[in-house]
Amino acid sequence: MTQAAPAPHAPPREPATSTGRNAELLLLVFAIGLVTVALLIVQAAQGQNLTWDIFKYVAAYTALFGIAHLVVRRYAPHADPILLPVVAVLNGLGLVLIHRLDLGSGNTGESINPTQATNNADQQLLWAGLGIIAFSAVLILIRDHRTLSRYAYTLGLGGLIFLIIPAILPSAFSEINGSKNWIITPFFSIQPSEFSKILIIIFAAAVLVSKRDLFITAGPHVLGVDLPRARDLGPLIAAWAIAIAVMVVQKDLGTSLLIFATILTMLYVATSRVEWLVLGIGLFAIGAVLAWSIFSHLQTRVSVWLNPFEDFDGSGYQIGQSLFGLATGGLFGTGLGSGRPNIVPFANTDFIISTIGEELGLAGLTAILLLYMVFIHRGLRTGIAVRDSFGKLLATGLAFTIAMQIFVVVGGVTKLIPLTGLTTPFLSYGGSSLLANYILVALLIRISNAAREPDPVKKRTAAKPVDALPTQVVKRR
Repeated sequence: MTQAAPAPHAPPREPATSTGRNAELLLLVFAIGLVTVALLIVQAAQGQNLTWDIFKYVAAYTALFGIAHLVVRRYAPHADPILLPVVAVLNGLGLVLIHRLDLGSGNTGESINPTQATNNADQQLLWAGLGIIAFSAVLILIRDHRTLSRYAYTLGLGGLIFLIIPAILPSAFSEINGSKNWIITPFFSIQPSEFSKILIIIFAAAVLVSKRDLFITAGPHVLGVDLPRARDLGPLIAAWAIAIAVMVVQKDLGTSLLIFATILTMLYVATSRVEWLVLGIGLFAIGAVLAWSIFSHLQTRVSVWLNPFEDFDGSGYQIGQSLFGLATGGLFGTGLGSGRPNIVPFANTDFIISTIGEELGLAGLTAILLLYMVFIHRGLRTGIAVRDSFGKLLATGLAFTIAMQIFVVVGGVTKLIPLTGLTTPFLSYGGSSLLANYILVALLIRISNAAREPDPVKKRTAAKPVDALPTQVVKRR
């Protein structure tokens, strides 16, 4: 029995490539299981019965990331399969920790001044839902990240306006815990600087791409460095200077440090000139010394950093209790729900790292930091893999801003550097940070989709048989 021969001149089939969506789904299932087990451990450690809240948290968490996965599968099928599961684990563990702090807030055995039990976990779940909506909207509406470069100056102006609004509002509508960087309404409060950093990164990436050659070659030669012309560097320096000035006025130097370090890193990536790093670090050092000599609240933070136990019952109480909590946790922690993290003020926002260190120990805190390292690595890898220069700079800026934020937060809680007031991405309680970071993740996923998407296959036309080719008579010379 003979087999039929294949049709002549048939184009070869392209090998099927995996998009990674099934791997992403499997990792999300693991994240859901991990968060569910963590919630059950907290309930048991706190002596609580299984309540409707546990089912509500697990069901809502599963639904939210199920929707996020479907959106990625539909609108970014070739995106990095690791980014979303890492965010799911971090956001889920943050929800567990906030729920655990809610349970202990009214417990006299955990708090020095116990109050009525809070319900911040419900609010955080709502913000997570809004974050997934924003995440989905970005992926659906922005089909090509390069379109953002067309609106770079508009987005940069919007970022600066977001920074300026709290500075010009009365303190009653813009100041919380000494930082004048909020917009307070009767229904909710929002921190616009969380969104402005993303807009400024987009603006900086577009400007650095369009002016890259001028940053390298044009301009005067000063102290061995080829500086660009002022009119070419002007827009970027103006955005940086206004951002720094507004942050100083708002007494939120953590965000100003974040924006400055991110723009400086993007400038180095765009030009590959170490001189920019040296100049930037020098400018920052000069600015830090001047700011310390002018602003009393900075002098207080530096004094607390150097010796938090000098005024332990006053300004040093927060960092002092944080250090005690980290020491209590030791290597493996007291166990989820078995510590006393509520003694530290703002344990669910600025000092949630202290809560992790106390109840999960150094091992648990290291695992969390490794998750952030994986996220940052995948973001930087996306920047390397994507083909266009704007995408490279944008992905690098977005990944580095997460890295810088983690360094500043962990460094402040562990007394490596002075406290800055930044929150831990995806873990800390707060709506503005969560919304902004989900937008950041959506942009990274959009860029990674472009980086991993295979080139379109050109259709091959079948060659005509020889007897079908046209012929003509050629005269002999």
